[in-house]
Amino acid sequence: MLPNKLNVTCLVSIGMHPLSRRARRAEQDARAVELGLNLAESSQHQLSVVHAGELTSEAEFALSSYLGMGLDELKVLSIPPQLDITSALTDYVRSIKSNLVIMGQQTEQGDSSAMLPYLLAQALSIPVVRGITEIIDIDNTRQHITLLQALPRGQRRQITGSLPMIICIDMAAKAPRQSAVGKALSGKITPVSVNLTGLDPVAVKPMLTATVRPKRLKLIKAKTAAERFKAATAKATNSGGKLVYDPQQGAQAIYDLLKQEKLL
Repeated sequence: MLPNKLNVTCLVSIGMHPLSRRARRAEQDARAVELGLNLAESSQHQLSVVHAGELTSEAEFALSSYLGMGLDELKVLSIPPQLDITSALTDYVRSIKSNLVIMGQQTEQGDSSAMLPYLLAQALSIPVVRGITEIIDIDNTRQHITLLQALPRGQRRQITGSLPMIICIDMAAKAPRQSAVGKALSGKITPVSVNLTGLDPVAVKPMLTATVRPKRLKLIKAKTAAERFKAATAKATNSGGKLVYDPQQGAQAIYDLLKQEKLL
């Protein structure tokens, strides 16, 4: 690796189409790959894309969509679905001495997938930041990175942290490029052998009867500057709001609102 060049690792998963339920590239992970490709193309950082799981024909078809974005190689840690991938990913990221790990906030299938970034960060003793839409600047000398984070109501916040770091990409990030069949055929999927003896089994959860989900509060997602300004300055449609200064009355008002929104 060249001096002052980062070793960037992008972790990808296999997505699922919401209608056909067929395997595909995950939308958030595709945005993570797009961000990693932009870093590699603009600043010549070293990029490696890794998937952890069983390499079946269906998985190979979905992973080829990432190759179609312009990747030369995609490495697959061969792990059966009944084993936890956290330890294997931790050992792999530590072995290649990655400075920056880019991934989606959660997968499109599987249980507790949104916990993976935090489990990795805890095992590697590095910070993790979610909701990232853009990498503004990377200071290779000081090992600092400046990021743009998405906030509710279309707002954005600029934050700076030290490397190494794990960043989770938000759906408000730049849309990924289309996957080309020619590039997918020219790229290769490389299986990586993993020592399975130290991996923990995945806990099997019992099937429960479905219940009515609570009503979610409306969350405004805005991508353009005009939409973010409109969302930030828009007035609430409910005109029954009031200022409460007494703690007891404030708590009662919050309780009444949660009951009204059917969250309790």
